[in-house]
This record gives sequence, structure tokens and C-alpha cells, in this order.
Amino acid sequence: EADFRALEERVADEILHSPEPAVIALGGGAPASRTTRRHLVDRAVTALVDVDVDEAWERVRGSERPLALDEASFRALYEQRRALYDDVEEWVARDVEDIVLAAGGVHVRTAALEKELGEILLAEGAALVFDENVAALHGPAAGAALGERLVSTHRLPPGEEAKTVATLERLLRDLRIGRMGTIVALGGGCTTDVAGFAASVYLRGVDWIAVPTTLVGQVDAAIGGKTAVNLPEGKNLVGAFHWPARTVIDQAVLATLPEAERRAGMAEVVKTGLLAGEALWDLPDAELVRRCAAYKTAVCLRDPCETGERAILNLGHTFAHALEAGSDHAVPHGEAVALGLLAALRLSGLGEQERLVQELLEPRPVRADRERAWLALQRDKKAAGGTPRLVLLEAFGKPRIGVELPAHTVRRELDRLIEG
Repeated sequence: EADFRALEERVADEILHSPEPAVIALGGGAPASRTTRRHLVDRAVTALVDVDVDEAWERVRGSERPLALDEASFRALYEQRRALYDDVEEWVARDVEDIVLAAGGVHVRTAALEKELGEILLAEGAALVFDENVAALHGPAAGAALGERLVSTHRLPPGEEAKTVATLERLLRDLRIGRMGTIVALGGGCTTDVAGFAASVYLRGVDWIAVPTTLVGQVDAAIGGKTAVNLPEGKNLVGAFHWPARTVIDQAVLATLPEAERRAGMAEVVKTGLLAGEALWDLPDAELVRRCAAYKTAVCLRDPCETGERAILNLGHTFAHALEAGSDHAVPHGEAVALGLLAALRLSGLGEQERLVQELLEPRPVRADRERAWLALQRDKKAAGGTPRLVLLEAFGKPRIGVELPAHTVRRELDRLIEG
């Protein structure tokens, strides 16, 4: 065994010092090496796939594994190693979704606001950013979790009004953290968008932590590092990819969510389920959030800067952003996404999924300026030479990106989403 452990240590050292990103599955005895433990702490995000000792013994009893020939010795070894695991583990995982969330730095659990946020190291203090609605609901809990590390607080206007260049400038001018400081964004997707973008440019880039308090934020907006503000010509036209150092998702805060905000979030849940090919909308809230967050995290890890697969997450959003721009952002994002999904499914020719969206989300045509909406759609970031490139579905769970259709066909579906 000593020779094996020496070989294991050398291989682990080599892999952990590789500059290439990797997923490394180490055996249960690897952390017995002090050198390997040090490298795991310094160079890796380390997740323990936790297995109860009774289950572990049932898996190996009767095998020829040299360390599992005697139950008493096996149980003693389990306890001995457990202490070593405590030294290196950052996450405890029970399934593949937990591993994906760990790799993306996404904490999902009840009471995460107080526990995870309070445990995250903030080297030179934090600037807490929230909107006026969230300040009273969750600001005190976040402030208490940050404690003496809280340097300043910054209030944004609610909703899309936060995502203006003027609001961004005011926030940047008010910040007082140093280059090793952290911006903590507490709120919905608009707050995390503008605070994350501020973090990407302030002092040429500082760390930030996303703490989403809406269903939209927890299943979509706060994950993956896409940050942006709006221009009058369209939504999210100025932004950057700047992955949060951590995303802290506390499912308990959804209890304070108004029903309209929950419906908005369900549009993103339905979108995720259509992409994944699973009825995620039928899950209990806690599992619904975890599974949706894991799906988006996985896609973003594979394509962090949206050069390929990540574009699937825009299903329905090309139409949604056009409706928002054409209504001066009077149409709520969730309502716009629900309508956008309807248009995308019609163009995909998937009647069953179209009826599903009608049943789950009950989208209704909205008031918007048709010409402004059409111009915004043509200016969409994914358009090429004024020709929209859409995300459609070949089938349930089979998205297709970069689909070009005749302009009159796309315009017809957009017009169907607008009243009158």
C-alpha cells in the first residue's frame, strides 16, 4: 500500500498542477497524503461525495479489496479518513447536480444567506448592493452575515430602472472598496446584472458574490457570469462575462416573493425544462431551484463566454427582449419570456409543448410598439446583418441554435405577441 500511495501522490501532484481545467476523481485514501491535502486546498474546488459507513461497507463486503477484508478495521479506517476529509472538503455532494454546483461555485440550500455568506472569505471587505424593495426584507440578514467585513451599502432603484448607464455610473462613483474587495449583489436579476457589471469594470475588475432573492435570479439570472445594463436601443447591449466568485442561493427567501414574481420565475423554469427535456416545473420548490440551477451551471461551465452551446439558454429570449424594448420595459421580464417561448415553439412546430406553455404560464398579448420591438429584435446580439438567429427546438429536450428564418415569418410571430 505504501508504494501505491506514493504513486498516487505523484500523479495527484502532477494533475493538480496542470494549467488545464479538469475534473479529478480521487480515491478515498488520497487525502491521507499531507502533500495532496495541501494541493487540494490551494489548487482545487474539492467536493466530498458522501457515503454513509453502513452503505460503504455493504458495497465492498465480500470483495477482494485489501482494506475491506474485516468490518471492524474498515469502520475504523472510515472514521480515521473522515477527519482528513474535513480538512479539505469545501462541498458535500450527494449526486451529479451537487458536483456541478460545486464546480460553478453555486451554493444552494435553505438558510444559505446567513450560513454560506457568513463563511465566505472577503479579503478586504464588502460593498453590499440591493434595491429598495429587498433592503428591508433581506438587507439586515445579509448585513449581519457580513458583519465587520461590510464596508458600505448601496441602494438601486427597483426593476429595469436599475439597469441604466446613469445608475451604473452612480454606483461606480460611490464604491470605496479596494482591488481585493468584493461586491455583494443582493436581489433580483436586475440587481445582479448591474452589480456584476460594475464588478467587472471597477478598478479593472473585482470579485463579486451573487445572492439572488427572486425565482428568476435563483434559476437563471444570477448564474454564469453574464452581466449587463440596457441602452434605449435594446436590452443588455453593454455588458461583460464576469463569473461570480460565489453564487449564494437561499430557497427560504422565496417565501417573501409576490405571486407575480413567482410567475415570472416560472417562465425561466419552463424554459429550462424544455431544454433539458424534463418536467422540472413539477418538482417541489427546493428541488426545482437546485435542478434548474445545476442545469444552467453545467451549460455555462462548458461554454463560459457563449461561443456555442450556451446560446440555447436564449430560448424565447430574442422575442422577449424585443417586447421589453418595444414597451419601454413596461412588460415584466417573466411575462415577456413566456410569450417568447410561445413564439419559439410555434416556429418549432411543437404543438404539444406550445399547449404546455399556454397551460403553465397563460401568456397573453401585451401592449408594445410594433416597430420598436421589431427594430430591437433585429439588433439582438445574436442577429447577423440584421437577420435574427433564433433558438428553436427540434423536439422536447433537443434545442437548435442559430436558426435563420425569413424575416416576414419572424415578424409575423412577433406581431402575434402584441395587442391590437
